[in-house]
Amino acid sequence: MTGLKASLCLAVTVTLSPSASARIMSYNVLEGGGPHTSPKMCATLLMAGTPFQIETICNEDPASSAARYYASLGVTPYVDPARPGDIRRPESTYKLNMITVKPGSFKMGSPRSELERDASEGPVHKVSINYYFEVGKYEVTFEQWDTCVAGGGCEGYEPKDAGWGRGDRPVINVSWNDTQNYIKWLNGVTGQRYRLLSEAEWEYVARAGQASPFYTGKSITTKQANFNGQYTYGGSPKGPYRRKTVAVGSFAPNALGLHDIHGNVWEWTADCWSPNHKGAPANGAARSDGDCSRRVMKGGSWVNLPYQIRSAKRFHYTPDYRYDDYGFRIARTLSK
Repeated sequence: MTGLKASLCLAVTVTLSPSASARIMSYNVLEGGGPHTSPKMCATLLMAGTPFQIETICNEDPASSAARYYASLGVTPYVDPARPGDIRRPESTYKLNMITVKPGSFKMGSPRSELERDASEGPVHKVSINYYFEVGKYEVTFEQWDTCVAGGGCEGYEPKDAGWGRGDRPVINVSWNDTQNYIKWLNGVTGQRYRLLSEAEWEYVARAGQASPFYTGKSITTKQANFNGQYTYGGSPKGPYRRKTVAVGSFAPNALGLHDIHGNVWEWTADCWSPNHKGAPANGAARSDGDCSRRVMKGGSWVNLPYQIRSAKRFHYTPDYRYDDYGFRIARTLSK
């Protein structure tokens, strides 16, 4: 949020919207409670009973595991007072930012009636996810990747940006194997267990409760996502073909708060490729019984036609292949 800035004790700073009408109800500094909490490190503010994140400069030991953890992500922690051992980062506004996803069920795949669907998207089947997990609000960016390289990770690989710029654009030219190197580094510096989404988890968060081809409904426009707008779907109007990625968060998020789930870059998932959904796990797990010489990708990219960025659309490639529209998003299972 931007606007009025107020300083509180212990050098904790919070930024409030000028239009915020809620009253600050209480304030406390959490001490201990988990592997990445420490005195003067985490703070909780309640506005009308709702906790939200604040920036803090309370940390007194920049070399501590907690400091290195949050510095690597560029975010400030929010610890649920009811479950202090489980670090949560509900919606925040920049960098890695993770969104907490609740358990639920949905219908995965596309019906035969869906426009321009293909056989690999069936049969439609019910998936029930009985655990909380968190997912990146944005696709992993060049800034985050470059932080990994600067920190001695990612095997020193510096992907080219095609001349479009780095910073908050999604990292491109990364293979499935490259994503594993990034995750290995991230887990090493954080002590957490980040990973790729499974295909089922990806489709669950992409749909955000919608059974339609897109979370936007039966059609999608270039005002809602980055794809080849010279083609249409479901009666949508034509739009620009940008011919490159755009900064993450350039479009409105879906109902879960996730940005760029359709278009911008293809997102690698954990699954091995199978020609259809027959025999697919019904619990949200990644599929490991298929052809693991190819990995599933979801979401489509800046170069694709609108039918290729549908929630049910599936793509696959070898895990060592890099291209200028291949990227990824990270996830983490939360403690039950």
